[in-house]
Amino acid sequence: MAPTILIVEDEADLALMVRYNLEAEGFRVATAASGDEAAELMRESLPDLILLDWMLPGLSGIELCRRWRAKEETARIPIIMITARGEEEERVRGLATGADDYVVKPFSIPELQARIQALLRRSSPQLVTNVLKAGDLEIDRTSHRVRRAGREVHLGPTEYRLLEYLMRHPGRVYSREQLLDGVWGNDVYVDERTVDVHVGRLRKAINRRASEADPIRTVRGAGYAFDERFAAMN
Repeated sequence: MAPTILIVEDEADLALMVRYNLEAEGFRVATAASGDEAAELMRESLPDLILLDWMLPGLSGIELCRRWRAKEETARIPIIMITARGEEEERVRGLATGADDYVVKPFSIPELQARIQALLRRSSPQLVTNVLKAGDLEIDRTSHRVRRAGREVHLGPTEYRLLEYLMRHPGRVYSREQLLDGVWGNDVYVDERTVDVHVGRLRKAINRRASEADPIRTVRGAGYAFDERFAAMN
């Protein structure tokens, strides 16, 4: 599954242009036009990278960055600040607040894309590789094939997307609502219990032998995670 990028930008034309170009490169993109809207989106589903405008209606980009860096679940999400402020003092302030990179308007789309790829390679290399591996489990994202201990694992499309989504961030706990948004999409309305059904099917497919460790961890009252200890179990 492609990395998800959240664009927080109140200039509609700029947000649309950036979104169009990123989607053309294969990214999944969400947009917010204000700090309050961005905060709400972050409560629903966490992106893999954030493009954050400095000046926003409501909560400012600097304040959003400060808040996200203070929370454990969002502290490590890469943030690129986008602003018209080009002075050195302002750049230093943005980076000191917790931004990972900084681009000044007007900026080059190819340069922005290169900065995004560079940050993702450093923060989440599994997002930009064609093969995900953990222990004896392997996903080939090009052919959509899954293998465990060398044998082919046959998954339905939804179970494949679910496994890939969880494997991209070992240890991160996703609520059922977050999984519905990330795997099924924001425009699909299904019951949260659907997640439990597909997790059960996924487990049945990948845990064919009694001796095999289950890589999917259920967190009571919270959701599901790909067990970060799984590689050491095999």
